[in-house]
Amino acid sequence: MRLELRPWREDDAAALHEAYRRSPDLHVQLGGADLATVDLARGHIGEHLLFTESSRHWAVVADGSAVGNVGLAAIERRHGTAWVHYWLAAEARGHGHASRALAAVADDAFKDGLFRLELGHRVNNPASCAVALRAGFLREGLERQKLRYGAARFDVETHARLRTDPHPDLRPMRLLTRVTPAARGNTPRT
Repeated sequence: MRLELRPWREDDAAALHEAYRRSPDLHVQLGGADLATVDLARGHIGEHLLFTESSRHWAVVADGSAVGNVGLAAIERRHGTAWVHYWLAAEARGHGHASRALAAVADDAFKDGLFRLELGHRVNNPASCAVALRAGFLREGLERQKLRYGAARFDVETHARLRTDPHPDLRPMRLLTRVTPAARGNTPRT
């Protein structure tokens, strides 16, 4: 299987729509976005899955088809921090793809000058915890009842990885596009 990370493209809309349709848990993960049609998925890519000064989104691609996302949000240059998030379509889970993709994006962020990357997962999501730990993100604490989905509230375990932390013992996924300081805020270079 050929795996790589690259920027999202409009022609990924069908794959994004299909992941949304076949993975009901993504409805919450994607912040309530409506991706019920290919056109809505295309619009989501064009509006939300971009490379900007404050956020970056890479498609996780398996054999040419987008099966997930790893993103950086709230990129803050003064302190060198960002918030990391990730998801995979149901059929792509359980193979280590998310950890390898997360490690690659972290490596790229550190090369681009960031120092601290943070993430959080619901405590009832042990798979997400395992992804974070394998990618070198250490546990830092618990935020009680931080998230609300419907009427239910969920505790969130936080993790972080510092540029100075040891590199995780895994091979990062191939990153086709690096964002360099010169390209920041523009179209990423391949």
